[in-house]
This record gives sequence, C-alpha cells and structure tokens, in this order.
Amino acid sequence: MDANTTTIIIAVVVIAVVIGAIALVMRAARSRRLHSRYGAEYDHTVETVGGRRKAEEELREREKRVHAYTLTPLTAEDHSRFSTSWHDVEAAFVSNPAGAVVRADELLTNVMAVRGYPMADFDQRAADLSVDHAEVVSNYRAGHDIAIRRSEDGADTEALRQAMIHYRALFEELVGQVPDSSSAVARESAAQAVASA
Repeated sequence: MDANTTTIIIAVVVIAVVIGAIALVMRAARSRRLHSRYGAEYDHTVETVGGRRKAEEELREREKRVHAYTLTPLTAEDHSRFSTSWHDVEAAFVSNPAGAVVRADELLTNVMAVRGYPMADFDQRAADLSVDHAEVVSNYRAGHDIAIRRSEDGADTEALRQAMIHYRALFEELVGQVPDSSSAVARESAAQAVASA
C-alpha cells in the first residue's frame, strides 16, 4: 500500500468514528429530552414496552399523533359546567364514595372529549394525555386502577379517597384550578349579605 491509500483509509476510519460519535451524542440528547419532558411517564413506558429504544419510539409516535389532533381549550361555559359537576362529584363522595369515583372517571372522560381528545380505550387516552400532561397522567392511571379494583373486588373507602385525589389533580390540569367549594359558599353568602344590606 502506498501512502495515499493509507491516508485515505485512515481518513475514512476517522470520518466513520466521528459520524458514530455524533450519532451517539444525538441519541443521548434525544433520550435526555424525552426523559426530561415525560419524567415518570418515560420510565413507565420503558417498563411497559420493554426497552428504552422502543419506549422512545412510542413517545415520539404519541407526540406525532397528538399534534395531529385539534385540541381546544374549554370555553368559559364548559369550565363553569365542569367545575360545578366536579363539586357535585366531590359532595357525593361523602354518601357514596364508589359512585363518586365512577362519576369522576366519567367526568374526566367528558372533559377530554370536549377538549378534543379521541375517546379510544383507557390506555390510548392515558398515552395521549401524557404528551401534554405527563406530570399528572400517572394520577389518571392510579385513579382508574382504583376504580377498576372497586368494580372487581370492592376497594375500601381510603383507596377511593386516593382515587379522588388522583382524579382531582388531572381535573385541575385539564380544566384549571377549581375554587374550593367552601370558599364558593362563603363568597355566595357574602354576596347575599351585601345584596340584602
């Protein structure tokens, strides 16, 4: 081999190593971005699909799918209606915890439908929610698991209370902060006092 051939071979090897290093750095950056964006949902997806590479592909597919949806914010009327419904669900918990959990699950499904999420099966809804609400989708899964357990073997009241807490976190994320019902009652009482004065 002459010097030119050796130089060309060395240059090709160096270029291949550099390209490989760049690909590894880009893959690591993409993994960090996805993990940063999805947090616990990233870990859940890795565990569910059986590996980091498959999980990252799944998360990127979710992003593409959800970005193709026409998601809309709630109107003021929808916000008010859903907030009132949520207060009714919470009030019903005292006398019928199991029924309140079922109603909370149904209410969340209705909120998602009005926002523009397709009403596929639960796993699909949770996956879709994770794209824009990764920090609370675990609440949705936990609440739903308790609701399912309640229908199968009767979850105790504490578990049902936990389901409501999980559902409330997602509800507030999707609808916005719901004023505490006791604060609303106090405001209404104060408004009536002012009106009668």
